[in-house]
Amino acid sequence: MGKGITSRSEDYSQWYNDLVIKADLAENSAVRGCMVIKPYGYGIWERMQAILDKRFKETGHTNAYFPLFIPKSFFSKEAAHVEGFATECAVVTHYRLKNDGNGNIVVDEEAKLEEELIVRPTSETIIWNTYKGWVESYRDLPILVNQWANVVRWEMRTRLFLRTAEFLWQEGHTAHATRDEAVEEAERMLDVYADFVENTLAVPVVRGRKTENERFAGALDTYCIEALMQDGKALQAGTSHFLGQNFAKAFDVKFTSKEGKLEHVWATSWGVSTRLMGALIMAHSDDQGLVLPPKLAPIQVVIVPIYKTDEEKANIDSFVDTLIAELKGKDISVKYDDRDTQRPGFKFAEWELKGVPLRVAIGARDLQNGTVELARRDIQTKETVAQEGLAVNIENTLGIIQESIYQKARQYRDSHITEVASYDEFKEVLEGKGGFISCHWDGTVETEKRVKEETKATIRCIPLDAKEEAGVCIFTGKPSAQKVLFAKAY
Repeated sequence: MGKGITSRSEDYSQWYNDLVIKADLAENSAVRGCMVIKPYGYGIWERMQAILDKRFKETGHTNAYFPLFIPKSFFSKEAAHVEGFATECAVVTHYRLKNDGNGNIVVDEEAKLEEELIVRPTSETIIWNTYKGWVESYRDLPILVNQWANVVRWEMRTRLFLRTAEFLWQEGHTAHATRDEAVEEAERMLDVYADFVENTLAVPVVRGRKTENERFAGALDTYCIEALMQDGKALQAGTSHFLGQNFAKAFDVKFTSKEGKLEHVWATSWGVSTRLMGALIMAHSDDQGLVLPPKLAPIQVVIVPIYKTDEEKANIDSFVDTLIAELKGKDISVKYDDRDTQRPGFKFAEWELKGVPLRVAIGARDLQNGTVELARRDIQTKETVAQEGLAVNIENTLGIIQESIYQKARQYRDSHITEVASYDEFKEVLEGKGGFISCHWDGTVETEKRVKEETKATIRCIPLDAKEEAGVCIFTGKPSAQKVLFAKAY
């Protein structure tokens, strides 16, 4: 077990909190419910940003930025939207402070805003108010815009990365001439997310559609990707929403079609956030610390020298300089940890805790023998390999590690999808094995709410690849044409 880290079997929640802090990813801030993302944690988020941003641009999207503050009146224009976010909004009411004469800083009551401003919980309203000035003709469509930003949702119960009052994310907002184009966009971006999470984070996901009760506020349809953590709980890893014409009608965004008709545009929005950091940690890591897939690790390879004399160190330095140049030529990030303030054993433990995928150890005897020691973080194995062709060996091993991490997570996920035919069986699996539970549901909001009240499990999604099959709801016994996935979730 990593130093100071509670084991997963003892307390999974505490293990997660310990790991985030001990691995130097983030810490709680002086502002209740907010976090400081530390450089190592932000380095992982930057990797996510860079890869996703490239994917967005490859699918024709461009980045923009919209205000942090949204006039309160904008929210009242879309009833479902305001209802969905009303309890989470932070509100700015004044614009100035003053000294009360006793050395205290207080709000200047005379500096009250004419209209309160909402600190951005999501940007649909401010963006669609802006799009009104951008769209006149079908020639102005589609609008394919993304923004990288922070948002505030005033959560009362918070956990680092998973649920904080302020978090980082990206939000795409697109406008289209037809319903079909908007639906195609929402589905395309779901596939972008799924491919990214599976092939970069190495986390398997289920593509699905949310029930009416779980949809994004103001959406006609919400698509999602759902992942399973090592404690058997689900985590929503990304969403893509078909908004129909709701926001276009609320903000009067119309265009003249090719046929000369004045029509409202069709909309989508889609986003992922720093919750992906939580998914990354909980899907792969162990009691020794982080386990990072090479495609996301800020440091993919760490090299640790083992020496006694300055001459030995100089000879190792010469070898390492050449190796680093070769690795960088292959776009592999590498760190040479030649600190003389720490012993090799301390360094091994530190980089193991931080999840560096591959460690290279080299000493004076290794130089004589033409070998080095390679240690894999994911399966914690060591082997002695030849120096000849080492850069290629490292490159290949990183690819093997990436695939190995994914397959391990997939095997766990697949073994924790359980089909049940009765409510008793449902509860037994939920409290025992956990994971995704596949079963029939009668399609009503009332049943969904009752099951949640009684078990705390929610319908994570209606899988997109689910086949229609006749059955009966496990709760009510009413007819059902399709199975859904239930789970307890973060």
